[in-house]
Amino acid sequence: MFDCDFFVIGGGSGGVRASRMAAGRGARVIVAEGGPLGGTCVNLGCIPKKLYSHAAHYAELFEESVGFGWSPGEPSFDWQTLKVRRATEIARLNTVYEGLLASAGARLVRGWAHLADAHTVVVQDSSGTQRRFTARHIVLATGGRPQAPVGPGAGDAVTSDDMFDLDPFPRRLLVVGGGYIACEFASIFAGLGSEVTLVHRGPRLLRGFDDEVAAFAAAEMQKKGLTVRLNATVADVRRLGPAQVARLTDGATVEADTVLHAVGRRACTAGLGLETLGIALHADGTVPVDERFRTAVPSIHAIGDLVGHKALTPVALAEAMVLVDQLFGEGLRPPIDYDAVPTAVFTHPNIGTVGKTEERARKDHGDVRIFRAEFKALKHTLSGSTERTLLKMVVDAASDRVLGVHMVGADAGEVIQGFAVAVQAGLTKAQIDRTVGIHPTVAEEFVTMREAVR
Repeated sequence: MFDCDFFVIGGGSGGVRASRMAAGRGARVIVAEGGPLGGTCVNLGCIPKKLYSHAAHYAELFEESVGFGWSPGEPSFDWQTLKVRRATEIARLNTVYEGLLASAGARLVRGWAHLADAHTVVVQDSSGTQRRFTARHIVLATGGRPQAPVGPGAGDAVTSDDMFDLDPFPRRLLVVGGGYIACEFASIFAGLGSEVTLVHRGPRLLRGFDDEVAAFAAAEMQKKGLTVRLNATVADVRRLGPAQVARLTDGATVEADTVLHAVGRRACTAGLGLETLGIALHADGTVPVDERFRTAVPSIHAIGDLVGHKALTPVALAEAMVLVDQLFGEGLRPPIDYDAVPTAVFTHPNIGTVGKTEERARKDHGDVRIFRAEFKALKHTLSGSTERTLLKMVVDAASDRVLGVHMVGADAGEVIQGFAVAVQAGLTKAQIDRTVGIHPTVAEEFVTMREAVR
């Protein structure tokens, strides 16, 4: 009856994973994608951002090496080289993704797709030619994009999508926003040599993260040379030659070569034809789905950033796996525990977190115990850096269950990934205490914290 069993709109992380797994289960799969394969993560998010974060650490590594006996000389940074090297790697990954689809037996159709009805998709290619496909099941995996800059100077501002190929390199950067994307790019460009000012309208950075963790990370970021201005935003912007001069609402004036607006992301729903099928959006622009990722039209599903449970690549992958198991498997895969999803913020230093914040835990459980350690890492006893590390564990007082684990410090994401297993498994603080640490490491501090600080 249908051209395929499974039509996937979007070739990002979630869409490609869903396509491969469905094809592996014997389904006839078609994927429509008009842009580079891999979506935001591969092209404009996780991968290039992490590569640039690595690049940004080298300046301080050269400086710190002196304390260990090295004489590195005067290092120099070539922005053009980094851009070219990154672009080459991303192009390689695009090819890898195309190969993954082909090897799985999924058919790739190039173009932008929209829904015609509950079982029909129309794909328009770059020449304007349209093709119609019918499908038993359709999944929307179109992801999200940065919100367009608004307010004074918006016409000259850039978004996070533009940051990887700026020309020339911005010697002065103004970042508007206080979320993880704003903080990451502020840290990265400060590390690469920009004079960075971060402006946020709220009283604290990283809303939604543990309060203590966010405050500690912000203080450490400022040690790296960042200027942070809270409770302020841009009042007006005027041109001064190639530069922009922003006057802030707190009275300060900031000159910048580039102004980045990192004030949130929105689900990519424009042009999909959802309204014609009666699929209404949430207030934040995401697509409502039930526990089986079905929209208001049962044959149409949605996953990933489009749904907005957590806008993280591993979450999109996990949702794809659950969906495919329900449609083409035995439906035995357990639902995703969104409260136990770990994440990292690649600020300098990194933030790693899993489970509940102290504030959320007190609200949900009442009586909790907080274990905390703060120290200078062994490396910095010789490096000369003033960077400090924070470890924090949130424990339910009644059950002794570990509710949350948080860290600010080098490689925090690598450390927290292991402790995410403990949170997901519902381990207790007593079980953590019985674990023997690896010495000398930062991570061992998590298994040696014996006394609650509050």
